[in-house]
Amino acid sequence: MTNTKSKVKSAELFAKKKHSGQLRKDGTTTAHMHLKSVVNRLKNIEMTDEDVLAAAWLHDIVEDTDTTFDEIDQLFGKKVASLVLSLTKDSKLSKRAQMLQYVKQLRRSSLEAKMIKLCDIASNLKQVHISSMSNAKKIKTIMKILHYTNAIKSDILKNIRKYPDTIKIIKDINEVALRYNQKPIDIKLIK
Repeated sequence: MTNTKSKVKSAELFAKKKHSGQLRKDGTTTAHMHLKSVVNRLKNIEMTDEDVLAAAWLHDIVEDTDTTFDEIDQLFGKKVASLVLSLTKDSKLSKRAQMLQYVKQLRRSSLEAKMIKLCDIASNLKQVHISSMSNAKKIKTIMKILHYTNAIKSDILKNIRKYPDTIKIIKDINEVALRYNQKPIDIKLIK
């Protein structure tokens, strides 16, 4: 894969094939629609790195399909595989241990991985908000999703000048958080 478009397009096509027929937890959004939403958010904040965009297409692939990290490394390279690894929960752990480990993993991850996660959080929140879930289930799900913002927000806010349009994504996250009486990301912390 020699040019930007081919690597990103190849990742999209690979993800589309591997996630074929999969729906998100809301029961209506396809996996492909979610991934496209994450990638589009990254593009909207001027993220142009081909490895980051490819990793965004692939960020759920190990958790939700039979794809391995070795396959990602072979097909898309070490950087993409590393980004995907930093965004993948360890399925061998209990749910609680998985969540604790994932938060630690996110804290140690690169800014690029955190940017993917921020866009993933925004996409997930929007999908939950417009879903037909009960309000109680929405609140529980939104609390779980927002828990991950604590692991990434410090680095995101420190680097806001690099990607100034990130503020819009944070505002979208905060709008949903406030609607469900959850704590928003404090954008006053931006220096």
